[in-house]
Amino acid sequence: MIHTLTLNPSVDYIVELEEIKVGGLNRMQNDTKFPGGKGINVSRVLNRMEIKSKALGFVGGFTGDYIADYLKNENIDTDFVLVAEDTRINVKIKTGTETEINAKGPTISKENLQDLKTKIGILSDGDLLVLAGSIPSTLPETTYEELVKICSENGAAFVVDAEGELLKKVLPYNPFLIKPNHHELGEIFNTEFTAAEEVIPYGQKLVEMGAQNVIVSLAGKGAVLVTDENAYIASVPQGEVRSSVGAGDSMVAGFLAAFEQYRDIERAFQYSVASGSATAFSLGLCTKEKAEGLLPQVSITKINLKGEN
Repeated sequence: MIHTLTLNPSVDYIVELEEIKVGGLNRMQNDTKFPGGKGINVSRVLNRMEIKSKALGFVGGFTGDYIADYLKNENIDTDFVLVAEDTRINVKIKTGTETEINAKGPTISKENLQDLKTKIGILSDGDLLVLAGSIPSTLPETTYEELVKICSENGAAFVVDAEGELLKKVLPYNPFLIKPNHHELGEIFNTEFTAAEEVIPYGQKLVEMGAQNVIVSLAGKGAVLVTDENAYIASVPQGEVRSSVGAGDSMVAGFLAAFEQYRDIERAFQYSVASGSATAFSLGLCTKEKAEGLLPQVSITKINLKGEN
């Protein structure tokens, strides 16, 4: 069973208007709202790929109820820890450009964190946990390490989609998959990348540090998957980028969905790239049909890293 974890979910409220009149009355043209958070996005895309998952995390108040009800209506299982304060609302104002106003989020108590650890402690061999996004300021910086240690001790696999030090600190516990983009990878190793091939040696370093599979996305320049034995370079489909929100989460979901079905790393990587692109070309998260429609445009080049024929 796949479980996804979003420590600081949100209700994302998107407002569209021609221009902002600061200090004056503004009337919106359109508005919409939906659950936000990287782990939640992974669960929603997995569901569209016909793969079941259970969403974990912290929710509270009427906004937390909204998230739980929304996912329930999409037939996604949840097992949230209830907290005392309201789940945050993030406002995104679109006027040709986008202005974001992100809330801090609720206070999470030690008891709340222990409740989450208890839920994760049930996971065992055959289960997989996706940890995605940042850690709320009211939780210890070591939260991810504590959670993946529980997974490791119980035989559950885990995936981490996070930045910088958060990512580096979980590597000794051997994550099944990590997915930094090229900017995040560059920050880890204090370098810059202009081509997919340049990423491979640094992906190998992350494998040496403990990761089993490393996907690095380079936006329009393709994507790279590095494993212990091979590297794979993927082309990306051509299309109009309408929104990058959720594209990385869709890559994670596409990889896991295909690997769950086919147990083939290369095919899972192809689905990953197609899924991320399908979301980037959409207003909202991708569908299975849109992702599979882009598969023929994703060509994979395999490079043997062991020097064997």
